[in-house]
Amino acid sequence: MSIAATASAGQATASGSTATPAAASGSIAGNFNTFLTLLTTQMKNQDPTAPLDANQFTSQLVQFASVEQQINANTNLQTLIGLASSTALSQAASMVGHTVAVESASMPVQNGTGRLQFSLAGAQPLDISVANAAGAEVYRGTLAGVQGANAWTWDGKGSNGTRQPDGAYSVKLSASDGAKTEVPFTVIGTVTGASASGATPSLSIGPLSVPMSAVRNVVQ
Repeated sequence: MSIAATASAGQATASGSTATPAAASGSIAGNFNTFLTLLTTQMKNQDPTAPLDANQFTSQLVQFASVEQQINANTNLQTLIGLASSTALSQAASMVGHTVAVESASMPVQNGTGRLQFSLAGAQPLDISVANAAGAEVYRGTLAGVQGANAWTWDGKGSNGTRQPDGAYSVKLSASDGAKTEVPFTVIGTVTGASASGATPSLSIGPLSVPMSAVRNVVQ
């Protein structure tokens, strides 16, 4: 195996789009050690009358060192991301037990009650529709929206008076006009848990799971 071939293999592993940082790090470390072994062996056994080109060895050594530094930088960056993720999860966990308002099209119904809030530029009547997880509408009604902040509480009873079980219900809120313009809202619920399946931690609000970034404010 030539030194030039070793250098090329190391660089290809480090830059391959499908190689994981851990695999790339192990590969470059192995090739780097092989390169040093070949370098020292050839220098020990070189012909005194025809010495090896020191500039070529130095250039290859610098290339390997540069790639190794990049792999180490990526590893350190992953460590920092992991620490940031742990910190974010700790912050999310501290919200357990608090009531929050989050941006979501689904409303959590906890202990038979669901809540949402919204704001209007002017007073107007609104239509509201609530559907269960299967997509079946269980409640439809009208609201008398006022200018400014508004809040609505659902008692968990369907339009036929039947109480619905706790769960996550999709909500549509729209103006009672021909255009049926949808009105943005935030849902309110008590945080019951926190988890981190990726870089962004998630909050559990009863049956509803939302990213922590969806939290708009802490109600209490």
